[in-house]
Amino acid sequence: MIPVPMLFALALLSATAPLATDMYLPGLPIMAESLGSTTVGVQLTLTTFMAGLGLGQLLVGPLSDSWGRRKLILAGTVVLAISSAICAMAPTVEVLIAARLIQGFSGGTGIVLARAVIADKAKGNQAAKLFSLMMIIGGVAPVAAPLLGGVLLGPIGWRGIFWVLTGLAIVMALGALLFVPETLPPEKRHGGGLKIMAGNFGYVLSKRRFVGYAAAMALGFGGMFSYISASPFVTQDVLGLSPGQFSMVFAVNSVGLVLSNAINARLIGRFEVRKLLLVGVTTMFTAGTLLLLAMIVVGYNAAVILPLLFVAVSAVGMTMGNATALAQAQVPKAAGTGSAVIGASQFGLAAVVSPLVGLGGEGTGIPMAVSIVVCSGLALTAITVLARESTS
Repeated sequence: MIPVPMLFALALLSATAPLATDMYLPGLPIMAESLGSTTVGVQLTLTTFMAGLGLGQLLVGPLSDSWGRRKLILAGTVVLAISSAICAMAPTVEVLIAARLIQGFSGGTGIVLARAVIADKAKGNQAAKLFSLMMIIGGVAPVAAPLLGGVLLGPIGWRGIFWVLTGLAIVMALGALLFVPETLPPEKRHGGGLKIMAGNFGYVLSKRRFVGYAAAMALGFGGMFSYISASPFVTQDVLGLSPGQFSMVFAVNSVGLVLSNAINARLIGRFEVRKLLLVGVTTMFTAGTLLLLAMIVVGYNAAVILPLLFVAVSAVGMTMGNATALAQAQVPKAAGTGSAVIGASQFGLAAVVSPLVGLGGEGTGIPMAVSIVVCSGLALTAITVLARESTS
C-alpha cells in the first residue's frame, strides 16, 4: 500500500496539467490583447503545452524503465519551475508558446512517473482504487485553480499567475524529494539503448486490450479538454458570463469531477472496473449529444447548457482512472512505457482538439459540443469492441 504522504505527492505531480491550464484560463482573452495576438494565437499556448506533455511522457516513461523513477521526477520538476518562470517573463506570444512547450515537456515527467509508481506498487482493483483516490486528491487542483486564477488575474495579471505556478513547481520538487522513493529496483530495470526502448514499445503496442483501454482513456480526456479549451470563450463570449462567473462554473464542474471519482472509488470491488468505465463513457456521450442538440435546437441558454456540461465533465471521473488501471494491468513488464503511451496519446489528442474547438470563432459553442460527442463516441466504440472480445 502507498503511504498517504506519498499519494499526496504523486497527486500533486499529476496535477501539473490542471494547474498549468486552469489557473490562466480566465485570462486568455486578456492575454490575447496584452501580447497583441489573436484567439487562435493564445489557444496555441494550450496546444504546445499539451504537445509537450505528450512528448515528455513518451520519452521519460521508457527511460524510467531503464533508469528508475526518482531521479527523473526530480529533474523534471526543476525544469518545470524554470520554464514556468520563463512563461511569466515572455515578451511575445511566440516566446510564451515556446516556453509552454518546455513547461509541458518537463511537467509530463511527473504525470507519467506518478502512474508508473502506482503501477509498480499496486495491481488490479487496488490499483484502480489508488488511481481514483489520486484523482480525488489531484482534483483539488482543477477546483482551486480557476477560482484562484480568477481572483489573482486582477491584482497580479496573467504574468503573476505564471509566477505562482513557478512556486507550485518548487513545492512539487520538494514533495517528490521528501516523500517519493525509488519504486523500481535495479534488478527489475531493462537495459538502456534505443533497441530496448523500441522493444518495450513493441511489447506494449502489441497488447490489443492495452491499446483499447488506453484509447478510451485518451478519448475521454480529449472530450474533457474540448470543454477546457473552449469554455473560457463559450461561457464569456457566447453565454455572457464574467471572468469571475466563469471561474465559479469551472470550479463547480471540477467538484462534479472530484465527486464522481470518489463515488467510483467506493464502487470498485462491488462492480467490475470495466462496467464502471462503460457507465462513465456512456454518460459522457449521452450528455454531449444532448448538449449538441440543445445548442442547435434551443440556442445558447445557460440554464440548459451548463447542467449538461456539468454531467459530461463529471462523467470523466468514472472514465480516466478505470481506463488507466485496466490499461496498465495489461503491461506489467513495462509500466513506464505503458504509462508513456497513455500519456502521449492523452495529451497528444488534447493538443489536436484545442485549436479545432476554436475554428468556429468566438460566437459559437458547437465545435466544442461536436468534439465531446466524437471523442466519447469513439471511446464507447473501443470499450464495446473489447467487451465483445472478452465474451467471444
